[in-house]
Amino acid sequence: MNPDVHIIGGGLAGSEAAWQIARRGFHVRLSEMRGTGERTAAHHTDALAELVCSNSFRSDDDEKNAVGLLHHEMRRCDSLIMAAAAKARVPAGSALAVDRDVFSAEVEGQLAALPTLQIVRERIDTLPSNGLAIIATGPLTAEVLASSIAQATGADSLAFFDAIAPIVYRETIDMDICWMASRWDKGETKDYINCPMDKEQYLAFHQGLLDGEKTVFKEWEANTPYFDGCMPIEVMAERGLDTLRFGPMKPVGLDDPRTGRWPYAVVQLRQDNKLGTLWNMVGFQTKLKHAEQVRLFRTIPGLEQAEFARLGGLHRNTFLNAPLLLDRELRLKSSPHVRFAGQITGCEGYVESAAVGLMAGLMTAAQLVGRKWEAPPRTTALGALLSHITGDAEAETYQPMNVNFGLFPPLHDVKKKQRKEAYTERAKRDIATWLANLPPEA
Repeated sequence: MNPDVHIIGGGLAGSEAAWQIARRGFHVRLSEMRGTGERTAAHHTDALAELVCSNSFRSDDDEKNAVGLLHHEMRRCDSLIMAAAAKARVPAGSALAVDRDVFSAEVEGQLAALPTLQIVRERIDTLPSNGLAIIATGPLTAEVLASSIAQATGADSLAFFDAIAPIVYRETIDMDICWMASRWDKGETKDYINCPMDKEQYLAFHQGLLDGEKTVFKEWEANTPYFDGCMPIEVMAERGLDTLRFGPMKPVGLDDPRTGRWPYAVVQLRQDNKLGTLWNMVGFQTKLKHAEQVRLFRTIPGLEQAEFARLGGLHRNTFLNAPLLLDRELRLKSSPHVRFAGQITGCEGYVESAAVGLMAGLMTAAQLVGRKWEAPPRTTALGALLSHITGDAEAETYQPMNVNFGLFPPLHDVKKKQRKEAYTERAKRDIATWLANLPPEA
C-alpha cells in the first residue's frame, strides 16, 4: 500500500511530524538513512531522534522565556518530543535536560507502536516526484539528496555553512550614540544603524578580536569546501590592522551627526525582521565563544547595554533560504507536494526543530482531510517561529534562528521589565483559543 505521506529523516522534526500524522490514522512511511550502515559525521547511533550535541532542551520556564513558552505550546499540541522528554528528564535546575538514550528509545518505541506508521531504514537520494512528502533531514543532509534539493530550488538556495552574525534587540541600542544612515546617504531611507569608533576604540577592539577565546571546527566542518565565503571577523582581523576598516567596519560615506565627519571605523547594524525588533551586526560572523562575544561587543559605542537575540557563529549546516522558497505552510513553492521541516528550514535548536516538525505534521494532516489549515497566531511561540521562517525574516540575510521574543509582535504599552511575562500571558491565551477552535479531527 502506498503511504499517504513519505517523511524523509528520523530526527526530532521527522519523528514529531510522523507522530502527528500517523496517530490520526494516516499511513506514513518514515525513511531514515541510519541503520543502513551509513551515518552522518555527527551521529553515533541508529536511534531515531538521537541528540547529537547537548542533552538539554534549554529553559523550561514558560513565564519568562521564549523557549520555555514553546515547550508549553508543544505540550498543549500533544507533542511526542515533549512527552518523551518528560519521561527521560534528568535534574538540570530550571532547564529541561534528558537522558539521551532513554529519550531516543521512548520516541522510537512510541512511533513503532503506531499501526499506520512504517519505519524503513533506507537512504533517499532524490526529492519525491509525487505524493505528499516532508523532508526533515536536518543540518547534515546527505550530499546526494542535498544536490537534488539544490537542483529543485536553485544553486544559491541551499547554504552549507551558517555564517551567523550576532543579532541585537533594537530597544537595547543607545541611539544617543548611534545614528541611522545609509552610506553616502544613498536611497530614500536610512537603512543602517551606525556605531562609531575612534582610533583608540578601534585598536582596542581589533586586539580583542585577536585575543578572544574561539571555538574550533570539528574535523568534518574543517574539511567542508564551502568555508571560503564565510570569513569570520577575527580571521579578517588577523590579516592586518586595517583589514576591517576596509571591509565590514568601513567608515567612508558615513557622516557622524555629532562631529560632521567620518568615524575612524564603524559597526553597522541592518534590520533583520519585518517587525524591526531585531538588527544584525553586518559582517560579524565569528567563532568567538559566546561569553567572549558579549564582553567584546559591548565595548562597541552604543552597544554597551546591548541584549542579544542570537550570538554569532560559523558551523556546518545545510539549510534552505526558507523565506524565499517556502510558502506559509512550509511547502516548496516550485513543488508544493513537498514540505520541509526542522533545521533544514533554518530554525535552530532541538525544540525549534521539533516544533516545525509538529506544525508540518498538523498541516499535512489537515490537507489529507481536505481542510484549510489555520496557522497558530503570530503572538504565540509556534506562530512567531513559523512566520519568521516562511516570510517575515529578510531573505537576503536569512540565517538559522532560535525562538526569541524579538520574533513576536511587540507590546509597546507594557513596561520593559514586565514584557516577557506579558508576551507569555498573551501567547498562552491565544494558543488556548486557537486549539479550542480547531476541528475535532485536527
